[in-house]
Amino acid sequence: MADIYYPHDYLPMPLQEGYGFQPVSPLKRTQLTTGRARQRRAYISTPTQASISWFMESDAQGLAFESWFRDALSDGAAWFLMKLQTPAGIKFYKCRFMDIYQGPELVAPIYWKYSATLELWERPLIPAPWGNYPEWIVGSSLLDIALNKEWPKHDAD
Repeated sequence: MADIYYPHDYLPMPLQEGYGFQPVSPLKRTQLTTGRARQRRAYISTPTQASISWFMESDAQGLAFESWFRDALSDGAAWFLMKLQTPAGIKFYKCRFMDIYQGPELVAPIYWKYSATLELWERPLIPAPWGNYPEWIVGSSLLDIALNKEWPKHDAD
């Protein structure tokens, strides 16, 4: 099946108000009889939940959003790609609605507010093993990392 994209050309990006992420824990914890606990990583890839709100500036945008949710996403069951802002920058993330959205809520005079919790396929992080080198992450922009990663290897003659 073809990828489904959020219609960014017609609908707004999420609001900053209430915008946040909550990763699902990859850890398993076992309480020991001594009072201590054993803890380990059980999963490498875990989803992240994102609290999202949209501010639709017209009735038509509200109708387009609700219709896209119903028709393109099968009432929110399908995964889709959406641009989201994270500490890694603005890029496309694979996500789906965890349940139906809340709203529309009328915001005077003629605007509509919708909110929902999205499930992101994975945590919005830069690729491994960059976490082992925080000085490189903080000391250089993500653009530098991307450019250096994509450079062709030099063949020595």
